[in-house]
Amino acid sequence: MNILDEIIANKYKEVAERKELYPVKLLEKSLYFETPCISLERYLLRPDKSGIIAEIKRKSPSKGDINPYVSVERTSIGYMQAGASALSILTDGPYFGGKNEDLITARKYNYCPILRKDFTVDEYQIVEAKSIGADAILLIAAALEPARLKELAGFARSFGLEVLLEVRDREELDATLSDDVNVVGVNNRNLKDFVTDINASFEIAKNIPAGVTKISESGISNPKTLVELREAGFNGFLIGETFMQSSRPEHAAASFIKEYRQLLEKQQVPA
Repeated sequence: MNILDEIIANKYKEVAERKELYPVKLLEKSLYFETPCISLERYLLRPDKSGIIAEIKRKSPSKGDINPYVSVERTSIGYMQAGASALSILTDGPYFGGKNEDLITARKYNYCPILRKDFTVDEYQIVEAKSIGADAILLIAAALEPARLKELAGFARSFGLEVLLEVRDREELDATLSDDVNVVGVNNRNLKDFVTDINASFEIAKNIPAGVTKISESGISNPKTLVELREAGFNGFLIGETFMQSSRPEHAAASFIKEYRQLLEKQQVPA
């Protein structure tokens, strides 16, 4: 069993437990349940933003602790002030050190799209995402059968949530892309062995249909790479560890985004 299989097996158990503790009827009473979602796709395409989805992640299976004591309030506000287009909040606890309360905190202090970054395998998690203030959910092609992924995407859209479809190669893309997907994300990190290769994005870019909003995820540590990805047709970028490895992730993000914008101006690449 690889690490992804292990995570998914445990996620099913976790969801079953949460259903008992927090029934759907309770989730539907949340303050955020009737609040309209903010469009992740629209913010990624805004010319006044960087296209960066800035992530809050305390740890990972491959790196261990990254920034276990991060202030979600300070960091999320700082990310948005730095020019990020959206926030990504890890809510998986056992493997990434996250919790639902992190997303609730980010929602409280920010008016921007918030992606709930988790391993979604059940409709319950989508209702839960809506109840904690998320605007978009992640669906991972490597973690779900294509038909099941499409079911979950349609269910999410019925609640007004947008869907980020994460793929690794053309086969996954062709099998799972549907009209209910708002954004396609190419994960440069193989979730089965956690090997990272930025070339994954460049290789699949030409296979993503024209007009589909697309982002590159993971392994991005240099602003120059963003310029190259932008030239390859990517509209956005999900960046976590590069910022989170700093004691003040929001400062790292501000410096990174400033350098990126300077490169765009110098090379006259459209934002």
